[in-house]
Amino acid sequence: MTEASDEIPTADPALEDLLLFIRDSRGFDFTGYKRTSLTRRIRKRMHEVQVSDYLDYRDLLESNADEFRDLFNTILINVTSFFRDVDAWQYLQREVLPEVIANTESDDEIRIWSAGCSSGEEAYSLAIAFAEVLGIDDCVKRVKLYGTDVDEEALREARSGLYSAKALSPLSSELRDRYFEQNGDRFIFRSDLRRRVIFGRHDITRDAPISRLDLLVCRNTLMYFNAEAQSQILDRFRFALRNGGFLFLGKAELLLSDGEQFSVANMRQRIFRRQAGDAKPVHQAAAPRLDVNLGAEVHGLVKRRQLSELALDTAPFGVLCLDAEGRVSILNNQVRNQFALTSHDVGRPLSELEISYRPVELRSLIEQAKAERRNIRVSSAERKVGPDEIQYFEVHVQPLWAGDGSDVGVVINFVDTTMPTRLSLEVKVKREELETAYEELQSTNEELETTNEELQSSIEELETTNEELQSTNEELEATNEELQSGNEELETMNEEMRIRTDELDETRTFLEGVLSSVAACVVVLDGQLRVRSWNRGAEDMWGLRSEEVQQQVFFALDFGLPTQLLHESIQRCLKTAHRDGPLEIAAINRIGRSITCAVTCSPLDGNREGVVLLVEEVPGESGAVSGN
Repeated sequence: MTEASDEIPTADPALEDLLLFIRDSRGFDFTGYKRTSLTRRIRKRMHEVQVSDYLDYRDLLESNADEFRDLFNTILINVTSFFRDVDAWQYLQREVLPEVIANTESDDEIRIWSAGCSSGEEAYSLAIAFAEVLGIDDCVKRVKLYGTDVDEEALREARSGLYSAKALSPLSSELRDRYFEQNGDRFIFRSDLRRRVIFGRHDITRDAPISRLDLLVCRNTLMYFNAEAQSQILDRFRFALRNGGFLFLGKAELLLSDGEQFSVANMRQRIFRRQAGDAKPVHQAAAPRLDVNLGAEVHGLVKRRQLSELALDTAPFGVLCLDAEGRVSILNNQVRNQFALTSHDVGRPLSELEISYRPVELRSLIEQAKAERRNIRVSSAERKVGPDEIQYFEVHVQPLWAGDGSDVGVVINFVDTTMPTRLSLEVKVKREELETAYEELQSTNEELETTNEELQSSIEELETTNEELQSTNEELEATNEELQSGNEELETMNEEMRIRTDELDETRTFLEGVLSSVAACVVVLDGQLRVRSWNRGAEDMWGLRSEEVQQQVFFALDFGLPTQLLHESIQRCLKTAHRDGPLEIAAINRIGRSITCAVTCSPLDGNREGVVLLVEEVPGESGAVSGN
C-alpha cells in the first residue's frame, strides 16, 4: 500500500496516550490507524458526550465502561452490504472462483477468509458466490469460510445470520429465496451453508493469520491504517495465502509497492495474486517515458559511447579495465588475443586470471597506483610464449577516479614492445588517440550517470506524487464511508419520524371524529384561553364555523353565549385542575331562540394548561341565569 500522506508530523501526545490506554485496557489496538480519520471519529464521539479534552475523555472511559462500546462503534465504521460493488463481485465469480476451484483437488478443502467482515454480509456473499459456481451440495462439502472482525457486537449480528428485507435488497428475489428463509419480518441464512461459515474475533494488526488460504477478502479495511501497519498486514496476508492464492481488496486500495509479494490479476477490480516462491524477486520499475529533447540527448550519448568502445576495441595494444571491486569490466580485442581471454571472462575477479601475475604481478601494482594516486609504468615485462619465443610488454597501470573522488576502477594497457621500431611509433600515436578516446568515454559515462540520476529522481518524485494521490483517495473513501453511515442513521430517524407522524395523524383524526360525533357543544381552550377545538355541535348551536374561531381568544368571540359569565368558573378549573360546574347561563342560539345552557369546565387531561367546555341546552328552560 501507499504511504499515508495524512499523518500529522507531530503527533498529539494526549491522543497517543488515549490510544495506548484503550489498547492496554480493552485490547483494541488503534495505534496503526491513520491519525486523520481516527482523530475525526474520536472527536465525533467526544462531541456527542460533550467532552472537549482527551484526558477528560479518558476519565470518562475509566468511570463508564459502556462508553467503550459506543466509542468502538463510532471508530469501526461498519458500512457493508451484500455484493457491495457488484462489478467487482461479478468478475470474482466469473473469472477468479473457477480458477480457485480448478487449482484444488476435488477432495481438497477450499479455504476462504473474509477479514474485517463486519456484520457478515461479505462472508455470506462469498458463500453464495461459491454455491452458485460449485452448486450448493458441493459447496457444503468443500468450502470452509472464515469471517473475522475486531467488533464483537458486529460479530454477534453476523453469527445470527438474520437480515432485514432492506439489507437483502441487493439480491435478486431468486437468490433471496434460494439462500434465505423468512423468519418473522426478517430473513435467516440457510442452515446447511451457515455451518460452513465460522465467525470469530481477530485483529489483523496483531493476531496470527489464518493459513493455507485459496482466497482472502479484505475490502475497504486497509485504507484506515498507516503505511507501516499496512505493510505488516500485507506480510501476514502473503503468509496466509497459498502460492497463487488470490487477494481481493476494496475499490480505494492498491498495492503500489508490493509487486514482489503480489502480482496484479485485475487492477480495476482490485484483485491480486500471491507471488510463488519465498525469495522476493528484484522489482523492475517501468522505464520512464522521455521527452523529445532528453531522448535525443541520451541517443547522442549512446552513439558516442558506442564509437568510443569501437575505437577501444580496435586499438593496436591490449586494454584491460577493472571496476572498483577488482572485477574485469572491459577487454579489448588485442588483450583477448594476446592473453587468450574471452568475453566470458568479463565480470570475473582479476585474481582468477593468469594475466594477474603474468607477465607482471598486477595486483601489487594496482594497490600501489591507488595508494599513491598516480600512474605506474613497467617496461620490458617478459612473457614466455614458446620454447624460443619471448614477448616484451610495456605495462601502464592507471587508477580511475570519479568527479567526487571516489574509486571507479583501473585501466591497464599492455603495449607489445617486441614489434619493429617503425610500428612502435604508430603504436604510440594510436595509444595517444586511444587515451583521448578513453577520456571522452569517461566523460560520456559521467554524463550518462548524471542523466540517470536525474531520471531516477524524477521517477521517485512521480512515485511519491502517486502515493500521495492514492492516500488522498483512501481518505476520501473513508470519509464517504462515514457519510454513508451517517446517511443510514438519518434514514432510520426519518423512518421513525414518519411512523410517529402517521400515528399522530391517526390519533388526531380519531379525536376529531370523536369530537364531531358528540352532539353537544364541545370547546377546547389552551392555557392562553384560545380556541383549539370547536366541534360540529358548537357549529350547530352558535352558527360559527371551526376555521372562524381557531386560535381566537374565547372571551373575544361574539356569539349567543355570554362568555364573561364563565370567566370565574374557567379560572377555578385552571387553578385547581378539577371540574367546575355545571353553570346554567341564558343564551341565544344561532337561530335567535333564547335557551338555557348548562356549561361544565373540565381540565384538559388533568393539565392546567387548558380546559374543555361542555355546553348543553337545558330542555324546557327559558333564559334565566343561575349559579352552581
